[in-house]
Amino acid sequence: MARSAKPCPFCQLARCSTGMPLLHADDRVVAFPDINPSALRHFLVIPIEHIPTVTNLHRRTEDFQLVNHMLDVGRSLLQTDAPESKLYRFGFHKPPFNSVNHLHLHCFALPFIPRWKNLKYLSFGPLGGFIEAEKLLEEIKPSES
Repeated sequence: MARSAKPCPFCQLARCSTGMPLLHADDRVVAFPDINPSALRHFLVIPIEHIPTVTNLHRRTEDFQLVNHMLDVGRSLLQTDAPESKLYRFGFHKPPFNSVNHLHLHCFALPFIPRWKNLKYLSFGPLGGFIEAEKLLEEIKPSES
C-alpha cells in the first residue's frame, strides 16, 4: 500500500483553508506573518500555484513577473506595517536550506531579533543558502531578443 504524500502546508494557506489571517491575497500570491519570526517584522509571500523552490524558476517572462510581483507585495506590506524600519531585506532559501518545498519570499523589516537569527539568511554561493530577491530577478530575467 502506497503512503500518501503530506499535503503542502503553503498550498493549504494559499487556498485559505487554514484559518490563518492573510495580510494580502490576490489572484497570484498570498502573504502572511512568519510563524517563527526572525526580525522586527517577518512576512512570507507565496505564489498560489505550487512551485517547489527557486530551482524551478527559469529565464522566462512568467517567472520573472511572478517574483517581481512577490517582491512588490512584500515591499508594500513592510512599508505600511514597519515604516520606522530603516532597512528591509527580501530573499529566498535555496535547496537544500529551504524548510518548506513551496516557493516563499522572506520579507524582513530589520533588525533581526535576536541578532544571531541572521545566520539563517546567509548565502553559501553554489552550496545554496539564501538568495536576495534582486539577485534572483537578475538570474531569471528573460533575455531580450
